[in-house]
Amino acid sequence: MILILASFGLKTPTNNRVPSSLKVKEPTLVSFPKNEIAITKMKTILLPPYIGSSYIGFREAVAFKESQGKYGVINSLGYLGKYQFGVGTLELVGVYNPDYFLSNPMLQERVFMANIARNKWILRRDIKRFSGLKIRNAQVTESGIIAAAHLAGPGNVKKYLRSNGAFDVADDYGSTINYYIKLFSGYDISIISPVRNARI
Repeated sequence: MILILASFGLKTPTNNRVPSSLKVKEPTLVSFPKNEIAITKMKTILLPPYIGSSYIGFREAVAFKESQGKYGVINSLGYLGKYQFGVGTLELVGVYNPDYFLSNPMLQERVFMANIARNKWILRRDIKRFSGLKIRNAQVTESGIIAAAHLAGPGNVKKYLRSNGAFDVADDYGSTINYYIKLFSGYDISIISPVRNARI
């Protein structure tokens, strides 16, 4: 019995050709996620590396959208650093020297955390009230609300949520509150607690 079974395993197939429909006719393009480019009808968008839905993933996704993650960037409107803060926002969290802020990556990270804590405090009731709902085809989550507050300020996000999306503002580059709520939906940023008047 063993000899019979073993003899089946030793036979070589007589027809080992690959069907023409499965043959590769041209080289396959391979890319790493960090180098991928998504092409839309309107423009080409460089995609950031995916590093998860934790606070770190949220932080790096926002940074990539704002400055492609570069600490030393000043945009055409004068916003500074990896997260593109305005001078007024820096002063709210206790930073009064924009040059020092721009040259100090650790300070930029601390300011980003403080600003999230501050915005969470200001929007705490709206986060509870609107999380889980859909507004203008965007799932509302805490991370989306906080990202939109980074873009347009917490006051404008309150108006957006309470008007069911009728009040939607855009920055000078065309990004809207609705777009940020949708783009940054679903991250877990619970590691940052709401803090009234958060400062570094």
